[in-house]
Amino acid sequence: MLKFVTRSPDETEAAGAAVAAICGATSFVALFGGLGAGKTAFVRGFAKALGFDGEVTSPTFALVHEYTGGKFDIFHFDMYRITSPEDLWSTGFFDYDGMGITITEWSENIEDSLPDDCIRVSIAYGSDENERIITAEGF
Repeated sequence: MLKFVTRSPDETEAAGAAVAAICGATSFVALFGGLGAGKTAFVRGFAKALGFDGEVTSPTFALVHEYTGGKFDIFHFDMYRITSPEDLWSTGFFDYDGMGITITEWSENIEDSLPDDCIRVSIAYGSDENERIITAEGF
């Protein structure tokens, strides 16, 4: 297990970069954490560490953003509005299996569909408003 304590978005991005460094071409990374916890900042650092130089934003309304041109393709999903297995199927989520790295925000909503070998990253609020406790396991 890896554990990080961050106190800024830049430090949260650095934690994302550290996790990216130990991922393979088809890793699945499941992010857990509340609204505003820093999931997208984590993905921004993750993607940058793998050579993606474009903009990384939350895919809340698009459901998925594709980041290509780096070391590995990354498929960034937001599962906030997913409430049923049918919703998950309608996103095209399963079509991406094995095509690159999949990273999902709001993985709490698709717990039953997560691969057994996924990397689970939890981002929790710390003792002050800027502190985050990030744990990653399943490598």
